Amino acid sequence: MKQALALLTLAALPALAAGGEFFDDFSQPDLDALRASGWVLRDGTGHPGLPGTRFAPGQLGVGGGLLRLRLDTDGTPAGTLQPQLCAARKFLWGTTTARVRLRDTAQRDTIVQAFYLASPLRYDFDPEFSEVDFEYLPHGGWGAPDTRLYGVAWQTVRVQPWLSFNSAGQLRGSHDGWQILTVQVEAGRVRHYANDRLFNEAGGRNVPVQPMAISFSHWLSGGATPGAPRAHEFEVDWVLHAAGQTLSPAAMQARAAELQRQGVARRDTVPDAGLASECNI
Repeated sequence: MKQALALLTLAALPALAAGGEFFDDFSQPDLDALRASGWVLRDGTGHPGLPGTRFAPGQLGVGGGLLRLRLDTDGTPAGTLQPQLCAARKFLWGTTTARVRLRDTAQRDTIVQAFYLASPLRYDFDPEFSEVDFEYLPHGGWGAPDTRLYGVAWQTVRVQPWLSFNSAGQLRGSHDGWQILTVQVEAGRVRHYANDRLFNEAGGRNVPVQPMAISFSHWLSGGATPGAPRAHEFEVDWVLHAAGQTLSPAAMQARAAELQRQGVARRDTVPDAGLASECNI
């Protein structure tokens, strides 16, 4: 049985290139090289996070083949700096996987470690808003103290005052350490996997309808205690998107390993959609 599964995984690898693929193993030497390879590094204020917090490119780092996302805070909005970066906005149907190191921390701030794909929210309850995401809350938040990993497929939202419509699944408990997070987006269905475990499936109006940007962010939600400065960090090893293909987490992980064995640090054969990656949500 295991041998048959392995053969199926290997057989799926050539199909990845059929609709184009996007891969980055974050081997860039510095932030300038990260920008030059097409990533947008967010700089400014706005959703998500507490009003008054700021996103700053200096909160991102690369080195040793990893992308690092560092959140600095003293528990106040004015004393909080957050990281976010976004790829081009051109990803819709297909499978997207990232290998990330989620982290629990000694300080129990209500932080959110996120990997997602999103399009801009043009106005409140925008019917074409599209987003699918993973959000890890190591110390709870949003009205509950539980440690949990969310997989969310969005229909639409109003940010102020907050009112959202989505389909969410969650895995309770710590996910500290390396995780393989995979989301499959088809014309009528979205599936979220943590490693090889399916934990959210959505359809109908929760399925994306607009090209999205692959994004990573690390932000502070409500409930942090003001005090001494402290830092939180999580890392990304690689991200892979197979356009137009519904592939298993195992097939995606095998393809990323094959690209790395071939010495491919970055590949992008997904056609451009001609859309700005605003990186503001």
